[in-house]
Amino acid sequence: MKAPHAMKALTPTMLATALILTASAAPALAQVPPDVLSIGQVAEPKSLDPHTVTAVNDFRILVNLYDGLVRFQDGTLEVEPALARDWEISEDGTVYTFSLRDDVTFHDGTPFDAEAVKFNFDRMLDETHPYHDTGPFPLAFFFSAVEAVEVVDAHTVRLILGAPYAPLLSNLAYPTGLMVSPAAVMAHGADYGRNPAGTGAFRFSVWQPNRQVAVERNPDYWDGAPPLRRIVFRPITDPNARVNEMLSGGIDLMVEVPPSMVADFREDDAFTVYEQAGPHLWFLILNLREPPFDSLAMRQAVNYAIDKESLVEQVLQGTATVADSPIPPAFAWAYNDDLEPYPYDPGRARALIEEAGYGDGVEVTFLVTEGGSGMLDPVAMGTAIQADLADVGIAARIETYEWNTYLGLVNPGLEGKGAMAQMAWMTNDPDTLPFLALRTAAFPEAGGFNSGYYSNPQVDTLLEAARVSTDQDERAALYRQVQAIVHEDAPWAFVANWQQNAVATTAVGDFRLQPSFLLQLQDVTKN
Repeated sequence: MKAPHAMKALTPTMLATALILTASAAPALAQVPPDVLSIGQVAEPKSLDPHTVTAVNDFRILVNLYDGLVRFQDGTLEVEPALARDWEISEDGTVYTFSLRDDVTFHDGTPFDAEAVKFNFDRMLDETHPYHDTGPFPLAFFFSAVEAVEVVDAHTVRLILGAPYAPLLSNLAYPTGLMVSPAAVMAHGADYGRNPAGTGAFRFSVWQPNRQVAVERNPDYWDGAPPLRRIVFRPITDPNARVNEMLSGGIDLMVEVPPSMVADFREDDAFTVYEQAGPHLWFLILNLREPPFDSLAMRQAVNYAIDKESLVEQVLQGTATVADSPIPPAFAWAYNDDLEPYPYDPGRARALIEEAGYGDGVEVTFLVTEGGSGMLDPVAMGTAIQADLADVGIAARIETYEWNTYLGLVNPGLEGKGAMAQMAWMTNDPDTLPFLALRTAAFPEAGGFNSGYYSNPQVDTLLEAARVSTDQDERAALYRQVQAIVHEDAPWAFVANWQQNAVATTAVGDFRLQPSFLLQLQDVTKN
């Protein structure tokens, strides 16, 4: 193998970063062969069971181990066949009949067939299923419209819905729709997430906690064996440490490049920077169940107090745009472009704080993560937001947590834990984020992600109507109403929509970022 080439053409900023971090970064893995790809991930995965996780950090691994009935077309959020060769939808939109491939086996040698599909959905949706206790299944919401799964024959399966559900195919293409081996679940039970078996381009090899997850080429892959022999996913939570590993040759590809380093990598001929817009929102969840953010005036004050333009231009170095609502502009057909972001107006914020009865100041707890998928330099963002809030009389005491610990704290709800918390979502449909995180029925105690306890019956009604409509124009009008109401109610502080990025050495070929934020590595090469 050639000696690491990155050090021969470093900019001053990159060289300084490398010198500062060499002593503290985790050691690079020893020689990385040409047909092995080493990837720097933002966090340790929580599980390799696609039905039990919610983070894109995990999904980036899982889409290479598993397939779904359908998948996103390369470079789009449009759906195409995968394990299902084709499908038919009844005229009333309540019956989906899938014709399955008959040449696929799971990595454990067991057949993929209609019974396996039924097992996957029943496991998530039927509380009486014998392997439902291998959950929980937090995104089973995606398939809540499915009332029954019928095996027509060995390679035909039918999903029966209680009502039309427009996002179903898109949700089937999302990682929650990936198909796991029933035999492996039966063999490993609750430990299946450490012993995965899918049908994907790569097979699970090893998981060394806090060091690596390695997968191996599946030579029998139904869609053609991948060029790479092995992929190593390394959890490197500190973004500067990921940079150092990239510079020293310890990794070949790095996701979520620190904003301050994007320009430096772009100017160096030893690297290629990849960028791709997609549906992303970075926001602050506000706790509406407890003071002070049970007050509308206080929630709006936070939105006015944060200098989002400065965050986007200075902290994020222009890699994002200012957000204004719960549905990102990447969903152009559903986005309400009549809305404007809350302007930076500390005077208006102070007046609202006075109106709410906190003119003498107020202290709040602000939950911040060290890093996670789509979290956009969260410590720097949190510190800058803390300063903006202090300027208007809100003293935010920051508590910082590792990513998986953070999710375990925030997802069950903020009551008794904090007044505000950072969060990022990358979604596949305009339905996803508001339905899972803004409905009254999505409070954490009901199994949803409405961690701030926002409740507006009108929003609930609009969201329910939008997901059963089969007319896209009608859906779009409903989502635009939702955005306008939520913008006014301000249950969150809307901060940024990110343009995702990655950097790779020039030895890496045929790599592309996807608007789904997933890492599709089946066709990637490395010389």
